[in-house]
Amino acid sequence: MAAADSPSTKPTRRRGSGVSTVYETLRNEIIDLTLAPGTPLEENQLSERFQMSRTPIREAILKLSADGLVTTLTNRSTIVSQIDLMDLSSYFDALTLMYRVNTRLAAEFATESDWERLEQLQAEYADAVERGDALAMITANREFHLAIADAGGNRYYRDLFKRLLDEGRRLLRLYYISFNDQIPREYSDQHEDQIQAIRNRDIALADQLAREHADQIVAQIQRYIAQDRRHNIPL
Repeated sequence: MAAADSPSTKPTRRRGSGVSTVYETLRNEIIDLTLAPGTPLEENQLSERFQMSRTPIREAILKLSADGLVTTLTNRSTIVSQIDLMDLSSYFDALTLMYRVNTRLAAEFATESDWERLEQLQAEYADAVERGDALAMITANREFHLAIADAGGNRYYRDLFKRLLDEGRRLLRLYYISFNDQIPREYSDQHEDQIQAIRNRDIALADQLAREHADQIVAQIQRYIAQDRRHNIPL
């Protein structure tokens, strides 16, 4: 066969894969705080970095905007969304309430398949904790608590909980940073206690454990944010 008739051996990128690559890379960097709040995201620079046209870059940024991770300013420039530290108390109140409500409902309505799903997700979380993989911990934690909400059966509570968990991913990153990504066993095992309370259909205990779990996370984040991390530099 003549060379001109040979099929091209140049690798082709699957349609949409470029958007996924940019989106997942930037999402992880934002959640991991590698890209700090307020960091500008320039399409030209990202296009050069990823060796792609501006179209998949723009689509990825739109997806990140839908996630609340980036913000487009009035001058059409885009930055990594700020973390609203001034309104944290309201956020933590809502998050704690959703922990409690969804865990109570799960204790009342969860099925055997729900229990099995929770145990599977907890195993994934425990593995991420063992490896000290913060991004995997954040993902597994999100899926675990959404599975509790699924077991509870109220889609309105579930949707609100999902929004709060997604909005709080960078705050949860601060939580893991405060432990140098090495979570004490007593805290990582709290999920196990919640599963057992749900299995036992102990609604009161499930509520108590969910509140204690939320309170511990919130208090740790608040302590970390309040720390004075200035360096004592001799002049």
